[in-house]
Amino acid sequence: MEYLALVVCFIVSLIITPFIKKLAITIGAVDQPNARKIHKNVMPRLGGLAIIISSMLGMVLFLPDTSVILPIMIGAVIITCIGVLDDVIELSAKFKLSGQLLAAIVCVVGGIQIEFITIPFGEKIEFGYLVAVPLTIIWIVGVTNAINLIDGLDGLAAGVSSIALLTISGMAISMGSMFIAILGLVVLGSTLGFLFYNFHPAKIFMGDTGALFLGYMISVMAVVGLFKNVALFSLIVPIIILGVPLLDTTFAIIRRALKRQPLATADKFHLHHCLLKLGYTHRQTVILIYAMSSYFGIAAIIFNRATLWGSSLIIVGLLITIELIVEVTGLIGENYRPVLRFMQGAKPKK
Repeated sequence: MEYLALVVCFIVSLIITPFIKKLAITIGAVDQPNARKIHKNVMPRLGGLAIIISSMLGMVLFLPDTSVILPIMIGAVIITCIGVLDDVIELSAKFKLSGQLLAAIVCVVGGIQIEFITIPFGEKIEFGYLVAVPLTIIWIVGVTNAINLIDGLDGLAAGVSSIALLTISGMAISMGSMFIAILGLVVLGSTLGFLFYNFHPAKIFMGDTGALFLGYMISVMAVVGLFKNVALFSLIVPIIILGVPLLDTTFAIIRRALKRQPLATADKFHLHHCLLKLGYTHRQTVILIYAMSSYFGIAAIIFNRATLWGSSLIIVGLLITIELIVEVTGLIGENYRPVLRFMQGAKPKK
């Protein structure tokens, strides 16, 4: 059943994306090139609608009737409305954030909460409402924006999201959580169908419509299927799976804090911008970030099945990887490369 859901949603998304492209051009939902953006031509940017329509159809056809499906779908509709409005008339950052908060609150009220996490030796840390509610809202809004921020190159957000969805679905199948497995494969199939038109050189962009929806769905699936079910360090596993977008978002926040700029300030120092500056082509940059995302996804799977010592070694390895990525790419800035300067024989700056 779950694999049929993947195939059906892939085909539906593949068929309807060209029609969404025509709609976007007709209503003027297009992305104009500017100094901050990579593309040079006007591009239709409502492509996320194809992912959403296909996903919603898949949810209706293949998902079992459970108590959590309704709040998930209501939140998805809210996110979709915000994304479409932004792609057509460009909403303010505050308005978009308000919509994301509303979608997250709907999920929390519907019972989707990070109620507890597991720690080594099978122990649980239970959260009361005063912790569970704000933690869940922060997680949903944070991941939603992380996927949106990484959507800067052809096929980047769709590919990174697909890798995360594949990882979540695979872990859900291994744990017997078929609701999350089917939901993940439904969204994965829909995203891959769209990616056929979105990979470089793209024929259509997903826009905020698609990026916000994918971020929202991934964050919700992590709450329902991972935080409560993984065997070890349940708080860490979803973070590892989403390592690349969360890393990019975290250092974007750090950069703006160091420069005393508003969080919504745009810049050209995201991971994909930095890799392009290092000389990689558009396609090479996307594939390299796919590889990074796959590395984090595999690490999450191994982490969940490893012993305490094995998990600790994986965390150390990931931290070293993150440090190297930050220094080589200059995610914080050119001045923050102490280890790289040390390796080149220069004295680290104090």
